[in-house]
This record gives sequence, structure tokens and C-alpha cells, in this order.
Amino acid sequence: MTKPDSRRDPLARLLEIMARLRDPQSGCPWDKEQDFRTIAPYTIEEAYEVADAIEREDRPALREELGDLLFQVVFYAQMGREKGWFDFGDIARDIADKMERRHPHVFGDAKIETAEDQTRAWENHKAAERSAKAVAIAEHSALDGVPLALPSLARAEKLQKRAARVGFDWPEAVQVLDKIE
Repeated sequence: MTKPDSRRDPLARLLEIMARLRDPQSGCPWDKEQDFRTIAPYTIEEAYEVADAIEREDRPALREELGDLLFQVVFYAQMGREKGWFDFGDIARDIADKMERRHPHVFGDAKIETAEDQTRAWENHKAAERSAKAVAIAEHSALDGVPLALPSLARAEKLQKRAARVGFDWPEAVQVLDKIE
């Protein structure tokens, strides 16, 4: 076995490791058996471990957990590449495009002065993107794009915030009855 060369480009090295782990002939039996659904619970767990390290202000643990979370993305990218759907470059390109599109005040001529203004602009960009997607599939709802896999309370909160943005929010519960009638 050859000694790893940690001086190489770390991302290229990680992508190569994942390809070897999934190699049909010489890869790891466990890694080869995995698919998008079987890996999803690990991704959720890793995201919670990142949040936990942040909450505990444990910088070494945060660095490690971010690596584990990155590995999840690399795993999905490899499986996508194997199916001919996408690869890591596609994922990175798409998120870079999205970040530039949603930050026209940094990458364009728009003027946004405060974090609050940016939050509103971000939500407007997201709403426009959801609407464009909905038009493409001939449906549209303010609730489009709320992930089904969110934990129940997180999903309920996100649905409530979306509904409130289109007028379904009242200061008093009794006012809901008027809307229902």
C-alpha cells in the first residue's frame, strides 16, 4: 500500500478516494452497496453533528464534522456520476451560479445596504426561482419547495412562514375562523 500524498490537491484526492471506494471490482463492499436513499440518513446525522460542534464551540470537532459532511456530498456526486446524472463539478458550478445570482449587490449593480434588506432580497430571489420552476411544471404554490424530509416541527415552521408571506397570518387565533368561513 502506498502512503497518501497529503500535498496533492485535497479535493481531487477526496474525489479519487470516493471513486476507488465505489469501484465495482476493487472497491469497498459497503460503499458499493449504498445508494441515495441509504446515504441520506448519514447526511442528516452529519449535519446535526456540525451544528452540535458549533453549539459547543469545539473547533477541532467542527473541522472534523465539516469534513464528514463534505464527504457526504462527494458520495452523492460519485453516485450521480456513475448514473450519468451529474458530478461534483456540476454541483459546485450550480451552487456558485446560485450564489452569484442571489447576491446581485456583490456580483452586479444592485444596492443592498443591510442584512435585513438582503434577507428580503434573498427570499424574493428564491420565490422567483420557485415560480419559474412551477411554471415549467404548470403548477404554483407558495408552499412549493418545502422539503418533505424536514423534521415535522421544522417543516411546520417553514410552511407557516411561507403561508404568512402570502397573507395567511393573523394576530389572534379567532381571526382564522373568518378566513375558514
